[in-house]
Amino acid sequence: MSDTLFTPGPRNLITDVAGLRVGQAEDMDVRTGVTVVVADDRAVGAVDVRGGGPGTRETDLLSADCLVDEVDAIVLSGGSAYGLEAGSGVAAWLGARGKGFSFRSTDLVAPIVPQAILFDLTNDGNKDWGEMPPYRDLGVAAVSNAGEMFAQGTAGAGVGARAGALKGGIGSASITAPGGFTVGAIVASNSFGSTVMPGSSRFWAAPFELRGELGDQSGHAPPATLAPDPYTDSKISGSPGTNTTIGVVATDAALTPAETRRLAIMAQDGYARAIRPIHTPFDGDVVFALATGKQTMPEADARSAIVATLGALAADTLARAVARSVFEAETLGDSRSYRDIFAISQTRRQE
Repeated sequence: MSDTLFTPGPRNLITDVAGLRVGQAEDMDVRTGVTVVVADDRAVGAVDVRGGGPGTRETDLLSADCLVDEVDAIVLSGGSAYGLEAGSGVAAWLGARGKGFSFRSTDLVAPIVPQAILFDLTNDGNKDWGEMPPYRDLGVAAVSNAGEMFAQGTAGAGVGARAGALKGGIGSASITAPGGFTVGAIVASNSFGSTVMPGSSRFWAAPFELRGELGDQSGHAPPATLAPDPYTDSKISGSPGTNTTIGVVATDAALTPAETRRLAIMAQDGYARAIRPIHTPFDGDVVFALATGKQTMPEADARSAIVATLGALAADTLARAVARSVFEAETLGDSRSYRDIFAISQTRRQE
């Protein structure tokens, strides 16, 4: 099949998936932030959790056997347990505008806003917030500015993130698929494991790079041999719950809840293609999946083949998003960026 059928969308962002917008807000004094993926017309949602120390909100309702099939937004946040308040702010903002699961006997709505958090409490930001953590307000600010374009790197939920020994951040990517479907991903990378091959400047996700989005990884030679130590270039120390890679994959295909769950399951392999090690006891890795239903699906036999293709592309696209989150990040405090460490110039980055 021709490579021309598999190209990034016009923005190379998750918002290339019709029906989705992204909003972000940051508190640079606290060194934290929130990223919100908003589904304009609600979307079928699913989740897959693999890490040993996850922090989530409203993930149980995403089971295919539960009442609610669709969600209004997905929240990715810093702040560990404190960050779960961001989802409350997003839900309140959406509910005030009539967005949510509706009840036939009343005008009230219940916004469905699943969420995952990452740990950024020890990054030297000012956490002296007493009884008023900033996350509810950050959630409101993020959802209120949702649009088609958004910053990558040190932005949103990725402000305080660190991916292995490098500065982490927010990354996104997209790809077009045969049949007119689009797949997109967004991720906040705060992994225990490394995103770069040991002894080199080459991303683990380099083979999946499209159109030089990672600074043209063809110019970064891989090591002759790989270090057998899986902790090479990872965070020096880890403890359960202090590292997490959280993300969303999406498609415009009209998938069922079970098919959307399969998309999330397959997409988790994208983390394994971009981070080593992954899914450790120290991580809380989560992948949400959304299907906006803007593109119709065929009936019967052809559906499974399309779901398999979309899932494979979701994994590749998520791997690209992880690498982009690190490539686009800027040094913050003592958390040094990929570009600073490997002297990647701004000019080369834009080529």
